Amino acid sequence: MKITYFINQYPKVSHTFIRREILALEGLGIEVQRIALRGWDENLPDPVDQGEQKKTRFILRRGALSLLLPSAYCFVTAPILLLRALRLAARLSAQTDHRLLHHFVCVMEACVALRWVREHASTHVHAHFGTNSAEVAMFIRLLGGPSFSFTAHGPREFVAPLALDEKLRHARFAVAISSFGRSQIYMRTSYSDWPKVHVVRCGIDREFYKESPSPRNSSRMFVCVGRLSEAKGQMLLLDAVVRLIARGVDVFLTIAGDGPMRPALEKLINAHRINDRVRITGWISSEQVRAELIAARALILPSFAEGLPVVLMEAMSLRKPVLTTYVAGIPELVQHNVNGWLFPAGSSTDIANAIEDCLSRSEEDLERMGLEGFTRVVKQHSIETEAARLAGLFQADPSFH
Repeated sequence: MKITYFINQYPKVSHTFIRREILALEGLGIEVQRIALRGWDENLPDPVDQGEQKKTRFILRRGALSLLLPSAYCFVTAPILLLRALRLAARLSAQTDHRLLHHFVCVMEACVALRWVREHASTHVHAHFGTNSAEVAMFIRLLGGPSFSFTAHGPREFVAPLALDEKLRHARFAVAISSFGRSQIYMRTSYSDWPKVHVVRCGIDREFYKESPSPRNSSRMFVCVGRLSEAKGQMLLLDAVVRLIARGVDVFLTIAGDGPMRPALEKLINAHRINDRVRITGWISSEQVRAELIAARALILPSFAEGLPVVLMEAMSLRKPVLTTYVAGIPELVQHNVNGWLFPAGSSTDIANAIEDCLSRSEEDLERMGLEGFTRVVKQHSIETEAARLAGLFQADPSFH
């Protein structure tokens, strides 16, 4: 079977879950073409991502003018289909927060991708994220391409007007990464289309955790992994660490990631003179993330909004307890006082209390929690199992559509 994956940006440091999914599908014998709008100049610390970059075709690599010729070809060869796609694009501009030009450009991008999909002889297109990735995949279908599907991760798909109902109506199926995510798609789509929505979870491959580290760890270091942005709650995390240090608690923090909040975080670190307690690594490879998790006492993720963070699965697969918020699909994985700590989002006091409680636990307690987490994540988030589930959806009879 030949399919095409379409992503807005690929590869990307924060999209290792997509890479794992593609490689697992290829392990099942499915030939996967990668198409992305951008990402050819992304600075990638992970050698595997660097390899994926070479396998990917990029629509905007030669600039926006390169969209004109394929669009003209579609106009000549399939004018009725193109006009139908443009008419839908005009309708979407009234349903979303994007202007008409944005949707017309998505149609033009679909004209480029359609040629590559046909060259590859793909029988299906799958998009990651219910944003413009799903929109372009929908237009590929309307322009005469194969059936399509998309995975909605959240939180943006669930808070912004993105016409998910229109995308699901035209899709063969849609995927949510958690039961919570499925409920959010239900809220934004017609009941008659609900049977199209399936839960396929993000997965961890055995290679990541095959050499399990010793679960015993007396470290007082916590690690936070992710993009440095308001939604991830790192500013409150720093506030919590400052409070704990002021109370005489011996605690250290590694923030692994980069993003727009980095200058503000560094300013706060310098202002409180805690450079010896907190460090920011910038973006690091999967192997480096793994090493940071192994060295830490626990992972902490104080996010305000999420889908279901893969880094939680990575930490738990390494038998590390996690500290995180009651947000979105997280409670489907993390069980309070069983394999980690759950606390309300938006409270530095609750973050500090969870850290202090974790520091007070014995190595035996942490070992028990780590084993509980490992057992749960291997059962629920095996990439081999989830990729097989997704492959089954790709291979199901599409004749009803």
